[in-house]
Amino acid sequence: MSDLLTIRVRLAAPVEAVRRALTDPAELRVWFAEHAEVALPDRYEFWGRYTPEGDAPHQRPLHVDAHTLRFAWLLDGVETTSELTLAPDGPDATVLTLTQSHWSFADALAGTTIRGVLQTWWSLSLANLAAHLEGQQLLPRTDFTSADLRGELLIGAPTDKVWTSLTDSEQASAWFGHPIGIEPWVGGRYAMGGFDAGYAAKVVDLEPGRRIAVDWGPTGVTTWELAESGGQTRLTFVQSGFDDANPPYGAWSGTVSGLHELRRFHEVADWQPIWLDVEMPSEAPA
Repeated sequence: MSDLLTIRVRLAAPVEAVRRALTDPAELRVWFAEHAEVALPDRYEFWGRYTPEGDAPHQRPLHVDAHTLRFAWLLDGVETTSELTLAPDGPDATVLTLTQSHWSFADALAGTTIRGVLQTWWSLSLANLAAHLEGQQLLPRTDFTSADLRGELLIGAPTDKVWTSLTDSEQASAWFGHPIGIEPWVGGRYAMGGFDAGYAAKVVDLEPGRRIAVDWGPTGVTTWELAESGGQTRLTFVQSGFDDANPPYGAWSGTVSGLHELRRFHEVADWQPIWLDVEMPSEAPA
């Protein structure tokens, strides 16, 4: 299918623990959705403020076994299909493959349908699944009922090291898993895809070692602010300056999802990213 999004991630828990986190309603309410009700094979529902079109449950299970969960999900009047499959990666790790139908670059860029947020929303959800399984602080889930986009994360590393990883092109590209070109001064470029990608956001505020703000245009300004906290770093991140009637939920979810790897980059010995690959539809933006 040309519109099939695929995300593969390695989780530090055995298959049984991952499956429980995906199917136990109490666990789902911790890391995934505000509300969840599960009675497989007949019922698999989640809804609430952290779910796209979360006014009510819009899912129905299609197939479930020890390693697969597939469900239909009605979004903007279209029945999409989501599938999560689990494969053991040794005795204490699992490779999870997520496939999601009816996602496209055009939807993500234009914002004409809620389905455009699915790639970054799933990335944030899977990052929080990884954090939940590892007993770590969760990243802030995207609240689709609010235009207040802000959060905090405690990172077990000195502030100067975290600052370098946020502003050095090579380090930022490593933990974010995508090339980023950064000119760390006011007026400098912040280029997702690298300086040759053809478009760059602009650094509009910078206090060395403490704060950097990047203007992305219509999706607003992202600000990262660092503060020392008992030998660790408290990172505060905010998205502002956008149209409150049309919050950039997709862009925000993508930014926040990357912060799980930023934390692991500093805290995990012999760090390797949890993300194995992301395959997007071949459709290119117009």
